[in-house]
Amino acid sequence: MNIQFKKGVLELCVLSLLDRKDFYGYELVEKISKFVNISEGTIYPLLRRFRSEGYVTTYLEESQEGPPRKYYSITNQGKEAYEKLKLEWESFIDGVNNILRGELI
Repeated sequence: MNIQFKKGVLELCVLSLLDRKDFYGYELVEKISKFVNISEGTIYPLLRRFRSEGYVTTYLEESQEGPPRKYYSITNQGKEAYEKLKLEWESFIDGVNNILRGELI
């Protein structure tokens, strides 16, 4: 899949998951990788940007399996961004599907 296309979709996927519950970074990679091939290296820069933009906050939680994990929690501003991205995505796929079905000819 085209890398630039995947990066844009990844933002929507991460916000969608965080809208349902808090996750730590690797857990997000595992969830998304079930449907879209991504690497760990793509998620952490995005999460840092989301934090600087105020879309997420973080907190540490002890882990039975090693050091504390940094969890990401969506903010109200992040929820607003998610809703906007979701509407843009739905409009985009509707338009593409119309073209693919030949509805514009």
